[in-house]
Amino acid sequence: MVDGADLWHRRPDGRAPTIVVMRQPAIHVEHVHKRYRGVVAVEDVSFQVEAGEVFGILGANGAGKTTTVELIAGLRRPDRGRIRVLGLDPRRDRAALRQVLGVQLQQSHLHHALTVAELVGLYRSFYPDPRPAAALLDLVELSGHARTRFEKLSGGQQQRLSIALALAGRPRVVILDELTTGLDPRARLRVWAGVEELRDETVLLVSHSMEEVERLCDRVALFDRGRIVAVDTPAELVVRAGAATLVEAFVALTGRELTPEEDA
Repeated sequence: MVDGADLWHRRPDGRAPTIVVMRQPAIHVEHVHKRYRGVVAVEDVSFQVEAGEVFGILGANGAGKTTTVELIAGLRRPDRGRIRVLGLDPRRDRAALRQVLGVQLQQSHLHHALTVAELVGLYRSFYPDPRPAAALLDLVELSGHARTRFEKLSGGQQQRLSIALALAGRPRVVILDELTTGLDPRARLRVWAGVEELRDETVLLVSHSMEEVERLCDRVALFDRGRIVAVDTPAELVVRAGAATLVEAFVALTGRELTPEEDA
């Protein structure tokens, strides 16, 4: 859980004060802007993710999803706006952030010649109190592939390994970016099962899969052309749009349709 600030309120009758615990959000994004050579990637984006929540960012390709999470992870600097992760500034407090934030980005650049066990051991060495290697491999169902080189893993196995590596340091917040893109249905279900096993982490899930968001997310932000057009639970977004499905709600609220490949 995110640490809160205890505020003491003295009672007018002189009796013992009451305590109000105000908990900061795990992720706070406020009026964030980012441009690349005049092209707007993110424009005036604001949202909060509460501790323990699985929060989805849903949008078509080019909607600003990946740029947003790269800003949150401190990989890019916003042109304007304020971002805090567990109270930390992603750019100013980068060393501290690495100890509490796990990131699995859309493109994983891992040494293809290393085995699964070697990669897990490498990532565990970055942290003072890492998860046990066996627990990480059990979580993503790769215990039987510890001696397999990364390049020999299937796409789904590589994705599951990238989740394990993101969790190696016992992070309090985890970013998962397009984690099932290009996977077959069986591999996708196994990756989802791994995410559902997370109990203590706050998860920021970036996706363009309606099924993935409906299954995994407590709330979701709909992105379109660098802006947020709506934030709510998947069910409430459907109600708000007067739609029958989340796909129909997305079209109604953004005015755009996902291509078949995007909603795969």
